Amino acid sequence: MTIDRTRRRLLQALAAAGASGTFGRALVALAAESGRVSTEMIQRAEWISGLELSDEKRELMLGRLDSLIEGLDELRSVPIDNSVPPALAFDPDPETRDSGDPYVGQRTVGPASPPVPASREPNDLAFLGIRQLGSLLRSREISSVELTHLYFDRIERHDPQLRCVIARTDKLAFQLAQRADHELAAGHYRGPLHGIPWGAKDILAVPGYPTTWGATPFRDQVRPERSTVVEKLHQAGAVLVAKTSVGALAWGDVWFDATTKNPWNLEQGSSGSSAGSASATAAGLVGFAIGTETWGSIVSPCTRCGATGLRPTFGRVSRYGTMALSWSMDKIGPICRSVADCSTVLEAIHGSDPKDPSAVDRPFDWPKGKRLRDLRIGYVASQFEHDRTEGVEDEAERNDLREWRAFDRATLAALEELGFNLIPIELPDRYPIDPLGLILWAEAAAAFDKLTRDGRDDQLARQEEFAWPNFFRVGQMVPAVEYIRANRIRTLIQREMAELMTKVDFYVSPSFGGSNLLLTNLTGHPQVVLPNGFRSSDGTPTSITFTGRLWGEATLLAVADAYQRATDFHLRRPPIDPPA
Repeated sequence: MTIDRTRRRLLQALAAAGASGTFGRALVALAAESGRVSTEMIQRAEWISGLELSDEKRELMLGRLDSLIEGLDELRSVPIDNSVPPALAFDPDPETRDSGDPYVGQRTVGPASPPVPASREPNDLAFLGIRQLGSLLRSREISSVELTHLYFDRIERHDPQLRCVIARTDKLAFQLAQRADHELAAGHYRGPLHGIPWGAKDILAVPGYPTTWGATPFRDQVRPERSTVVEKLHQAGAVLVAKTSVGALAWGDVWFDATTKNPWNLEQGSSGSSAGSASATAAGLVGFAIGTETWGSIVSPCTRCGATGLRPTFGRVSRYGTMALSWSMDKIGPICRSVADCSTVLEAIHGSDPKDPSAVDRPFDWPKGKRLRDLRIGYVASQFEHDRTEGVEDEAERNDLREWRAFDRATLAALEELGFNLIPIELPDRYPIDPLGLILWAEAAAAFDKLTRDGRDDQLARQEEFAWPNFFRVGQMVPAVEYIRANRIRTLIQREMAELMTKVDFYVSPSFGGSNLLLTNLTGHPQVVLPNGFRSSDGTPTSITFTGRLWGEATLLAVADAYQRATDFHLRRPPIDPPA
């Protein structure tokens, strides 16, 4: 397509955006005939920027806009792979006001491993923690090859119902498992993940295997690069057994023509977009999994499936080799069956990477337990007091929300019983949070611009208002000035969060209370999400969220681990296996 023809089509679209009636149709015809911008077109397009210009100012703009459109044509002709980031990088801690973890430098070996249960039944082994499985592997009571067979058997048995696996990696898995067994037998120990089978969300590239991004247009895609996280886990001795399902292009739990299910209720989707990673981990189909989050994609499926998830500080984990959705918001983290397991995985995958300009080295040191009770733990008071049933007409749903609030309050009571001092706080509310979602829409629209322009977005399973095809188009309408304005407001919010985090070491909040989820994804703060109850209506899990200081994952995980050791919600299993 020639530049002139492309320009005429763009002008037609520009005119149509503000056109109505016979005048609008005449304007479109004029654009097609002349191939140039007119003052009428500018006037009709002013709404998108909230401007109202004079005729003189519009006349002055004509030449530059014609030139701009020609330049845009040239820029759009350059092929850009999804792996290429913009020449900008988001810094979650630009003024270093957030001092990070108060207990850096007090390194221990991490959380103590619970004793290994006596049972060696396959269904029991499948749900053991990473360090428990590691103990059995090191003592040679079970081999990595046997453990890999165990998880493959469970995938074969349960995945037809759960739909949590996009691709198995049998050949690679048994190569890695055999290597692990040989090395362990020779006394070569790579660490606590050595020989542990795991699953990778299918937006992490693994050479030789499909990396489909859960989307039909990329169903046969095989990426040449290897994700840095995959490489680090490979070096740690972990055994990749599956590419887990992901909602198409990292939204929801629908991929291709399938929906990943919640193992606690097969009538429910698992939520997303780390749909398969949460479902497979909760169902005991892998020892642990890797998920990603931009705006709730770890927190939401972990809540639905009863898994424990960690969304690390932005920049804590390299994203190289992972599908880009939002360069300033994407984060990678572990999805496990316990906080202790999340800590073990983070230890292996964090750190800087020359291939990801956002990835940095910051200490990750497990704090000494005797100091934890000196921490200042905040809780978002209004969110625990708020009656979330307001406006909800369905009585069953109202009861469900009341029960969830009771679980959240019980979490605070459990922390107090453990000796922690709770401080009421409120989150920054001086600036609007929800409208800043345009940052994600604009970046995602840029990441998948070609998909929108060539019409392949029609192949995505979900074609509705709240789905990517529509938001990619909406993102095309965000002016550059407004995108930059939103990021400047983001800086102001970062400063307010930095000020708040000088008053507490971390805070507790309902997982979906207020604007906390978007707020902290914008500022890059780490979160741990973990189960804190089960609904009486259908037996499905609820969750609570702990939010830490930037780079404060160790303290955050240590307190969450103390809470989990005082409860048993994370130890319960979904009812997918027959009774022993």
